[in-house]
Amino acid sequence: MATKIDKKITGYEVVQEEPKRPDSGVQGNTGAAGGKTSGAANVVHMHEKLERPEMLLGSTYKIKTPLTEHALYVTINDIVLNPDSPHEKRRPFEIFINSKNMDHFQWVVALTRVISAVFRKGGDVTFLVEELRSVFDPRGGYFKKGRYTPSLVAEMGDVIERHLKMIGLIPAEELDEHQRKFLAEKRAALANASALTEAGRNDACDFPPDAQLCNKCSTKAVIKMDGCMTCLNCGESKCG
Repeated sequence: MATKIDKKITGYEVVQEEPKRPDSGVQGNTGAAGGKTSGAANVVHMHEKLERPEMLLGSTYKIKTPLTEHALYVTINDIVLNPDSPHEKRRPFEIFINSKNMDHFQWVVALTRVISAVFRKGGDVTFLVEELRSVFDPRGGYFKKGRYTPSLVAEMGDVIERHLKMIGLIPAEELDEHQRKFLAEKRAALANASALTEAGRNDACDFPPDAQLCNKCSTKAVIKMDGCMTCLNCGESKCG
């Protein structure tokens, strides 16, 4: 319906409907570390305003590289959301790195605070693994048990990946029955052809010392068999 305006307009504003507030997921006495949920509306999700409970579940990982004298110990603490309910989840909450080596104290503290802030933000935190793995040391990386690691920061990414796989955030990649059978046949053929001795093996596994680096799993386990470059660790194969 049209309305005629007889007076002079001195000001105006656009009236909009008030947007609905999204459900924060925290209702009643439902908390991060206690209280049972009742229905999907009471499911607690990870967010940065979630208060730290008195106790967290933690796992500590040891990192020993050939570049440093002292080892680093990485501790990742997890928070349990919606305990004792069908929606129970374990999510990373904070990370600490400790070592006797104080040469890198500043960037280690900065890294732990940034990663912990990302954990508490919630959402998909698995991207941290690839971000840390893409850091290369300008002085060069190192081989550890036959696997190439571009930097110490990249190995921290490997530790976070191991932890996220343990709590179920990253699905574990396992070889299927056909891949395991294929690798077993290749290893058996290699052993019969070259008659590897204990002195000729490296510290990774029964991979030959002249094996090349695999672009997929970063392990020195790629050999040429039957005209194809095949990785004896992950099964990656390329012919031609």
